Amino acid sequence: MQATAIIEALSRALSADPARFEAVESRDGMPTIYAPLDLLVETCRVLRDAPELRFAFMADVAAVDYHPRDPRFEILYILACPGVAGYGDTPKRLRLKVRVPDGTHVPSVSSIWQAANWGERELYDFFGLHFDGHPDMRRILMPDDWEGFPMRKDYPVQINQRVKTYEPLQVSEDEFVANMEAARRSAQDPERTRKG
Repeated sequence: MQATAIIEALSRALSADPARFEAVESRDGMPTIYAPLDLLVETCRVLRDAPELRFAFMADVAAVDYHPRDPRFEILYILACPGVAGYGDTPKRLRLKVRVPDGTHVPSVSSIWQAANWGERELYDFFGLHFDGHPDMRRILMPDDWEGFPMRKDYPVQINQRVKTYEPLQVSEDEFVANMEAARRSAQDPERTRKG
């Protein structure tokens, strides 16, 4: 199914102007569309439930920081229709993108695809994107007391902390020879090694 056909189906189902959606050509051939942020939840619900679409599976959610561009972020959802009875007639995939200005809250789609739950938490954890309506919006990978969001392009990469260095263990020549002789004796007497 082509991106233009998906946009037509979305526009009909949402009674929305087709110009609010944007088809994008992709190198990998996967249909790719941009949806407006204010219609994200409704768009996702139609993508999942419309008989001609039936994208029942959300495979992944990711974000990109285009700082200093505005809108700064893009969130992309990789959707799939397995093409089994009751879930669409033919297998198909879709890359759904949404542009998000910095500081804007994004509606959660975890009520539509439960697979979005941890992915949205990861985007909050790394990019600071807050998903309204998410059932458990807290850090998932970074420590709870971590400050900032490390995947943002303006995140400071220099840490003001002394570099920790360690010196290798230094042994004298006599100690080295004694250690080698002890290891050789242990290898020659397996009974002694077992007794410890």
